[in-house]
Amino acid sequence: MTALPPGSTIGILGGGQLGRMLAMAAAPLGFDVQIFVPQDNSPAERTAAGATVAGYDDLDAVEAFARGCDVVTYEFENVPADTARAVERAGVPLRPGAKALEVAQDRLKEKTFVNESGAATVAFAAVSSPDDFAGAAESVGFPAILKTRHGGYDGKGQAKVGSAAELESAFDSLGRRPCILEAMCGFVREVSVIAARSLDGDFVPYPLAENEHRDGILWRSTSPAETKPAVNDEANRIARAILEALDYVGVIGVELFECEDGALLVNEFAPRVHNSGHWSIEGSQTSQFEQHIRAVAGWPLGDPAPLGRAQMVNLIGEDAETWPDLARESGAHIHLYGKNDIRPGRKMGHVTRVSPLKS
Repeated sequence: MTALPPGSTIGILGGGQLGRMLAMAAAPLGFDVQIFVPQDNSPAERTAAGATVAGYDDLDAVEAFARGCDVVTYEFENVPADTARAVERAGVPLRPGAKALEVAQDRLKEKTFVNESGAATVAFAAVSSPDDFAGAAESVGFPAILKTRHGGYDGKGQAKVGSAAELESAFDSLGRRPCILEAMCGFVREVSVIAARSLDGDFVPYPLAENEHRDGILWRSTSPAETKPAVNDEANRIARAILEALDYVGVIGVELFECEDGALLVNEFAPRVHNSGHWSIEGSQTSQFEQHIRAVAGWPLGDPAPLGRAQMVNLIGEDAETWPDLARESGAHIHLYGKNDIRPGRKMGHVTRVSPLKS
């Protein structure tokens, strides 16, 4: 398969911080990046060669955008599947393909797909109406979490449920939309594996990251995680199985719960570069952003070896205003995303610190 030469154009659907960092990673490899985004003056737009500002439902604009690119990718999983298919109709490669979006956008489809790929999850059941309450309660048990099947991130679109009697109010709080009831599980830690698959099927995983959340939002990721080799091997097996089942090209993030016995349960996967892999910019031979660009362009994948033990902390809301102190700190690598408004719970940037690996 032919690799795109330097000077080619990579299109990105989405204009957030992930698109911004992808554009920054593409530039040293000689690629131009075009952004397709609904809002003007987005973070990614300001680091790219150009941008098309139009709605995702403007499929004529999507097709015209795609025809100006040599390959198109996406920076977040809520790009409508119709938008992705419009790229494919334009005759331009979309990497990863539309299937990954369609699966990841529906939590019920996602959990079912993961099980069919040979990986375990918590017990779950569909809840589309009050008629489903009794069956879901019996198969899942309590405590549980009711989540909307579509949309929702960083703790949004979900409600904890302690008993069958609480299902009605939880369903109401989520707008009575199609939901999935998931069993809560006790776990030692949450880990994630960032992995890449190339155009010719090569698989390259990064060291596992251990993740800590605050108020449902990822706060800190540390990599390499201090886990047993068998846990690393199983995480890599799971990631590879998901990538191959999707015929995926690019970088993926797979979030997992590590149980007390070392078993791993898949929480969810994100068909894109992932927040818990931001440490790789300074902490790895090849960042996840460069790796994704390499993959979608048909290049050989880079070396994911760690350069040290990296700790990435998200700057959430007013945390971003600590930048003067961080700028004075030796060894603190600051990334600010260029977002105009500071809001509670909004990821405004991150800071990474890398220390020597233990011998």
